[in-house]
Amino acid sequence: MDVLNSLAYGFSVAITPTNLLMALVGSFFGTIVGALPGIGPSLGVTILIPIAFSLGLSPVSTLILLSSVYYGSMYGGRISSILLNIPGDEPALMTCLDGYPMARKGLAADALAVATLSSFIGGTLATIGLTVFAPFLVQFAIYFGPAEYLALYVLALSTIGGLTGINPAKTLLSAMLGLVIATVGIDASTSVPRYTFGIFKLYDGVNFIVAMVGLFAICEFLVYLETSHKAARIIPVGRMTMSWRELCSWPASLRGSLLGFIAGVLPGAGASLGSYIAYVFEKRLSDRNGTFGYGDPRGVAAPEAGNNAAAGGALIPMLTLGVPGSGTTAVLLAMLISLNITPGPLLFERQPDLVWGLIASLYIANVMLLVLNLPLVGIFTKILSTPPWVLMPMVIIVCFAGVYSINHSAFDILLMTGFGAFGYILRKMGVSLVPMVLGVLLGGPIEMNLRRALSIGSGDWTILISKPLPVILYLTAFLLLAVAFVLDFRRAGKESAPAPNTLTI
Repeated sequence: MDVLNSLAYGFSVAITPTNLLMALVGSFFGTIVGALPGIGPSLGVTILIPIAFSLGLSPVSTLILLSSVYYGSMYGGRISSILLNIPGDEPALMTCLDGYPMARKGLAADALAVATLSSFIGGTLATIGLTVFAPFLVQFAIYFGPAEYLALYVLALSTIGGLTGINPAKTLLSAMLGLVIATVGIDASTSVPRYTFGIFKLYDGVNFIVAMVGLFAICEFLVYLETSHKAARIIPVGRMTMSWRELCSWPASLRGSLLGFIAGVLPGAGASLGSYIAYVFEKRLSDRNGTFGYGDPRGVAAPEAGNNAAAGGALIPMLTLGVPGSGTTAVLLAMLISLNITPGPLLFERQPDLVWGLIASLYIANVMLLVLNLPLVGIFTKILSTPPWVLMPMVIIVCFAGVYSINHSAFDILLMTGFGAFGYILRKMGVSLVPMVLGVLLGGPIEMNLRRALSIGSGDWTILISKPLPVILYLTAFLLLAVAFVLDFRRAGKESAPAPNTLTI
């Protein structure tokens, strides 16, 4: 009953004109962001953060806007995957496997409808899971001490390196670089400047928003300048020919939603893992006639439900534990920290309007996205024809103006550009930038909880493993990394092995 009362209070916050407008704008903009290849939800949310700050929106309205963009991008990623065979973001990759073949058969409208309905099912079920399970996790997390939080942060860093990194060594390197960046500034305990190189502007540390805009937006622009972009042929949408029962694909959508939600709750795993697991599981369970990969609607429904459910599940560890469940929730976490809001168990008690207003707005945003994406899919499809040389400069202008509006400092623009160049170099080396962002965000909490734990134990390091929960979390982190390195070693061995019937000297 407390959950229902809290949810009712959340709807009273969400249905205010300003918050309804933010949900609508975020849903519409998020669909466009997801549809355009190469932008993705992390970049879309990052672009809007400085704009939201410059507009002077309240923390509740800002979080509703950005979360609606997050949900909307999960919907929009299917459009380019189905019509162009180009995923709008990484979680939409699995949708290409059956969505594009359906489009080539003349079933583009059916594929888009299947993706929209399954996205609605996955997003709604994930929001219900967020409503039900987040308060229970808060009751459990209230007993977390510094040692438990430290172990949880270590697990988050190892999870994003073990589950989502192609090369776990490079992924861990990226996370370590993020931790180093997080130490820039004056030490809170000793008041000694660290890695400031005599630059007074760095005494307060590196602003999260400046770093992320540089790593995501500026870096993406530099990659665009290097690569050539050719206009892709968009398959016409046409009309729907399948029945509503076939379009809904209830069993596949429900199974994909469950698996995606579980993957989203795992710290650092994100929607990519959710869509992958949902597709693989559905294929092994249902592909009895070998139709998956050739335009099976269930191959579209499962990953779309999975990545949308993972998006909702990723909000649970962010709100209850202060640990981002994906790259986009890491950006949202940075926004909350910039507003002097500390996510964690006490957030539900101290700022219920923020938490429950967000949860209620996600229900509303899901309905808005369903209404927008079914009749307006033709408009979103036409947006795909926007030339990148028109789109990318507009993105850069927004980033520069938004970052400058945060502190009205030209140094922030220079720092953002530097992070963009640094991220570009890492991208050329095959290093993922998401673990670095996670390291920047968690570096401060890791250092703070480590010092608190050692202070409680009078400097005795054994306090970090004196309770069962930290030990379990450390062992889980170790096992995930071990499995990731073993799989990477085997993959490298297969790639270097000579092909059959090849003469070697």
